[in-house]
Amino acid sequence: MIHALITGASGGIGAAIAKALSRRGATLVLHYQSERPAAEATLRAVEGAGHTLVQADLLDPASIERLWQEASARRPVDVVVNNAGIFPLHPPLTTSFPDWTAAWQRTIGVNLLGAAHLSYRAARTMAERGSGRIVSVSSRSAFRGEPTAPAYAASKAGLNAFSQSLAKALAPRGVYVFVVAPGWVSTPRVAEAVQDKAVLSDQPLGRVATPDEVAQVVRFCALDAPASMTGAILDVNGASYLRS
Repeated sequence: MIHALITGASGGIGAAIAKALSRRGATLVLHYQSERPAAEATLRAVEGAGHTLVQADLLDPASIERLWQEASARRPVDVVVNNAGIFPLHPPLTTSFPDWTAAWQRTIGVNLLGAAHLSYRAARTMAERGSGRIVSVSSRSAFRGEPTAPAYAASKAGLNAFSQSLAKALAPRGVYVFVVAPGWVSTPRVAEAVQDKAVLSDQPLGRVATPDEVAQVVRFCALDAPASMTGAILDVNGASYLRS
């Protein structure tokens, strides 16, 4: 039975990933930052038994270490899904310098450093065991930029590069690393935004991705993707941004 740790599991994409993995029999450690009621709702919605909730602040390395210790206390973690992320708006031409620096520090801290530190902890343990998978949720913003939230785009570009570096380092030890890069996703937090004409005009499908669609790709990477795919970045943006 697979034992998986999912960060940012209190709703949206994280909750969908949790449900998708539970349907394949995985036991889950569901991380949340502050929204415990939402995390408890995810816990009630997943299938199976033996799942746990763990609170941690991904800005704090000591909190990340505690998260890892609690996640692996009862059994080894086979899969880590770095899903947690923040998206504070900070357009460069209208944001004050104090707000600008705060947005950069928080965004890079959670989206990139938090994922890197947790992945490091997982990588060391998985490499000793000779198996494991790390899947990170990135964004098309890493490739196309984000003019109103440049720190977000930079954090996701960094996450891509970090993941591919980790894939090279860990492949000889039987640990595989993947990245899933969505575009807009119809989560409750952006329900109104994804109906905007400007957003929809950029979607060849006529709609944005659903959390379940992203979760299907994450589940594939976490459980089924062949070893030769390690280091891959998989786009889930409905052809709204194409790269080669």
